[in-house]
Amino acid sequence: MTPLLQAELLKLRTTRTFVALTSTAVGTSLVIVTLVSLLTRPRAGTVLTDVFTADTSTLFITVLALVGITGEWRHRTIAGSLLAAPDRPRFLVAKTLAYTAAGLVMSLVISTAVTLVGASLLTLRDLPVPGPGELAAQIARNMLAAAVMGAFAVGIGALVRTQVVAIVGVLVLSFAVEPAVLALAPEVGRFGPFVALPSAVQGIPGPDVGLEHTPPLAGAVGLALMLAWIGAAFAAGAARLCRSDV
Repeated sequence: MTPLLQAELLKLRTTRTFVALTSTAVGTSLVIVTLVSLLTRPRAGTVLTDVFTADTSTLFITVLALVGITGEWRHRTIAGSLLAAPDRPRFLVAKTLAYTAAGLVMSLVISTAVTLVGASLLTLRDLPVPGPGELAAQIARNMLAAAVMGAFAVGIGALVRTQVVAIVGVLVLSFAVEPAVLALAPEVGRFGPFVALPSAVQGIPGPDVGLEHTPPLAGAVGLALMLAWIGAAFAAGAARLCRSDV
């Protein structure tokens, strides 16, 4: 497993896609935290989630993982990858672990930048700033959310395989379908893996994700359910990979 994982991490480190998406994610997050810090007046009770959850890594690691796994078929490198690693489930496990690690690193970079910029701007405006312990805990929650989304996206990509379909489909589910379910059937929508559960892991309040009158799930419950979604996606993707001729 270690050589496989090292190979996947090497692919990540040496591709421009990871650098480009991480840079875009950092820039987007800093724009958001700057606007929120300068144009609003967060209260002491809500400043942590109002300002310091401006971490877009969950979106960008999802796209990165989808590009990474579906790119094996798009660029026809899957045959060579499986010749080097004939055990197909182990190959998929290595991919999953690599993008889980990538999500952790991406979110750590972004959340640290968001924390530094957000705390500085709030201090300049003489507005409440959470303590170091609260900020560290929020960074950890942001990292967990990004990690599980990276792992989940690998399973989806292994199942769907067509890069455009996978990316567009996930974006539609994230920005149209799941928000609609949250609005129309919140008791069902709060179990969704693209918005509700990652938000629960981050500790984002329910009203911020469309759960106005339905309590969001606790962070630990959200994480456990995300792991269940990851397991289901991985199992489906691995089953298809094992049955397919490449």
